[in-house]
Amino acid sequence: MKLAMVGSGAMGLRYGVLLAEQGNDVTFVDTWQPHLDAVHAQGGVYVMRDHKGRHLVPVKMVTPEEYHDDPDMFVFFTKQMQLADYLKRMAHAFKPHQYAFTCMNGMGHVEKLQRYFADDKIIGGTALVATVLPGPGEVDFMGKRGAGMMNMCPLNEKPDAMCQELFKQLDKAQFHPTMTDDFTGTLMTKVVFNSVMNSICTMFELQMGQFGRFPGFDTMAKDLLDEAYDVCGRADIHLVESRADMLASLEHNCQVDMPLHYPSMYQDMSKDRPTEVDYINGYIAKLGKKYDYVAHTQQFVTQAVHLAEFHRQELKAEREKNQEEKSVVNG
Repeated sequence: MKLAMVGSGAMGLRYGVLLAEQGNDVTFVDTWQPHLDAVHAQGGVYVMRDHKGRHLVPVKMVTPEEYHDDPDMFVFFTKQMQLADYLKRMAHAFKPHQYAFTCMNGMGHVEKLQRYFADDKIIGGTALVATVLPGPGEVDFMGKRGAGMMNMCPLNEKPDAMCQELFKQLDKAQFHPTMTDDFTGTLMTKVVFNSVMNSICTMFELQMGQFGRFPGFDTMAKDLLDEAYDVCGRADIHLVESRADMLASLEHNCQVDMPLHYPSMYQDMSKDRPTEVDYINGYIAKLGKKYDYVAHTQQFVTQAVHLAEFHRQELKAEREKNQEEKSVVNG
């Protein structure tokens, strides 16, 4: 397959590099200039696994404006707040026969993709795959090869030949895909998972294993899960996991699969980037209001993450001010 990885951060690189290893033709697209500069200077991206085995993998990376190829599929791994800009800047490359696939976190991206791609050309998915971008031009695949899992489903819930070929390539790359038959339920299941794991770990700056060892883990998780499942029930959204299975999945990821991992939301905040909490906890709270249900805990957590962001920015500004004052005195 010929693929364009739109958004070449941690997850875009992991998917793209591993799919390229299976013989697929992959071009990476990104807008972060330090990242582009590093990749061009190095001739590729440095890949590690669990901080070890750092080696250079040759890749082609371009800006949206520089991309003029005709891929079978565009694979979107941008942040929710970045997607509209990427789509606008890449519109010149979109053609009716092309497909769009995404495993982005949160909700809100499907409606944006529908402005450029037909419903029968959109494939959605979710991924439980831990990956870190330590800096420009390098990526760290967390966990042993084949660690993690993913679900996927076409928007029209009718897998065609292209969808089946994508499934085959993802399976060969050891992403362990499962084809589901409920598009919205599949995507919302990951949103609910992230509404617990990403938000709590972010506001308290915790690794997943640290959160999992907290004696009150089950209580905190159940409060958020119960609200999310109640909201989805009112919206007639059928999640692919039961409440009990979801709690067990959270526990397993904390204790077994990814105990040393910081979720992507925390990675964003730690690098002074906006988080996607409004597209996760905030989305659940907003959906609840639509159906006359007030998700108090989801609302509170949304604002608590924003408070953590705000506090971090204040501390940064104070450090910069102190450093500036110190420079003036020393000067």
